[in-house]
Amino acid sequence: MDVTIKYFAWMRERAGTPEERVVLPAHVATVADVVAWLVTRGENYAAAFAKPHLVRAAVDQDSASHETSVLGAREIAFFPPVTGG
Repeated sequence: MDVTIKYFAWMRERAGTPEERVVLPAHVATVADVVAWLVTRGENYAAAFAKPHLVRAAVDQDSASHETSVLGAREIAFFPPVTGG
């Protein structure tokens, strides 16, 4: 499955790119699966997802949990928690 992955804030810095187009392996079905797969792609991804419980996600611009399906998704975005003040 062809999908655009976007990274925001320190996720972008650690991943080394603001976005990329990738083909997800057939076994990748959820946001958690995407994270697990990305970590295997290199040290920069391992650094970006070193604390997965802090990472927020969106699938096709809708807020998503790590259990959310990515099947049929066109875009997956990752970002750190947002705080206001």
